Amino acid sequence: MGLATRFAGDDADVMADPRFRVILLGSVVSPMGASLVSPLLDSLTGVYGVEGTQIGLVMAAFTAPGILAIPLVGMVSDRVGRKPVLTAGLALFGAAGLGLAFTTDFRVAVALRLVQGVGFTGIAPVLIAATGDLFTGEREATAQGLRFTTVGASLAFFPFLAGLLVAVAWQYPFYLFALGLPAAAVVHRRFEEPAAAPEPGGLDVRRLLALVRTPRIALVLLGRAVPSFVWFGFLTYNSIVVVRLLDGTPGVAGALVAVASVASSVGGSQVGRLTAAFDTRQAPLLVGTAAAGVGLAAVALAPSLPVAGVGSLVVGAGFGVVLTLYRSTISTVAPASLRGSLVSLGESAGRIGSTVAPVVMGGAVAFATPRVGFSAAVRGTLLAVVVGSVAVGTVCVLCADRAVSATTGQ
Repeated sequence: MGLATRFAGDDADVMADPRFRVILLGSVVSPMGASLVSPLLDSLTGVYGVEGTQIGLVMAAFTAPGILAIPLVGMVSDRVGRKPVLTAGLALFGAAGLGLAFTTDFRVAVALRLVQGVGFTGIAPVLIAATGDLFTGEREATAQGLRFTTVGASLAFFPFLAGLLVAVAWQYPFYLFALGLPAAAVVHRRFEEPAAAPEPGGLDVRRLLALVRTPRIALVLLGRAVPSFVWFGFLTYNSIVVVRLLDGTPGVAGALVAVASVASSVGGSQVGRLTAAFDTRQAPLLVGTAAAGVGLAAVALAPSLPVAGVGSLVVGAGFGVVLTLYRSTISTVAPASLRGSLVSLGESAGRIGSTVAPVVMGGAVAFATPRVGFSAAVRGTLLAVVVGSVAVGTVCVLCADRAVSATTGQ
């Protein structure tokens, strides 16, 4: 544990828990749904016979089911436990993703992405809630950070590999989704329900609604959508910027996603230290939000691939800090009996941001292209995302902090 302690702090011994190690295994698979496909998007326009303004639907179809399904899945996990939901989610995610390798019909591909998105709703939210079941306080923040570091390692490896494989054959990257199937088998055989997990039983919907109506929780849930909006804006238009505007290749686009992902994993891994260093989470949330915006702006305005690479690194670092802090906050404030439900509502808010981003941005680019040209339309749309996201994120952080002070009388 010496290296882990130097990297993540004194609470890195959470790695010794075998249940947490299974959670980390699931965290390797969970981010592949978006990050693996991102560097392929420009190449898939020819495969599916669609325009660049339409290909974003491949991303939106994956995120859309989570808007409604994630809260329902969270309630189910509170009733029946984390294990069966996680096992089913991994299996469905892997099977639907693998199916993408066997069709060139755009409508079928979108349908498979919808199914894959349903599977995802049983993975990431359950992993977050299960981590909250296992640990509390700074140990929970450290565990969430280490889990996100694992996510970041997956994000760094698979997009880069996908960018290389698509140069050989467009189908090959989709075979990587088959990893969800053995992961489901391991979870089924090895995962033990955390002792702190809620007992099976009824869900008090009124308590959940009352909790969501409190100003702090409502603002945190709204703020949770911001990093997802920025990240999916980056994932959707990264390959467009690299390939069409900067004359790069899908492999380079995958490398930039990998750079951003490594930065996000490092940023997320330091959340435990950040929460210990500050009396509140306000400062790191504000800095992380600003960093994500500055990084995306750098990608949007990049005159060269190296500049885009630096922007990718910055947007990833900011995203990692902000996303992990929001997830940790939601998991921490939720009572044990409602943790799966509230965490899932937070992830659903994130899915709203993830789904809206490619759809709104695609519409904006399509509207602006005849007027200013494709390049200016893409760059201008990305800049508009930066301004709007940073503004909303900053307001949510500041107002949520004031709501806490008003409640506590501080």
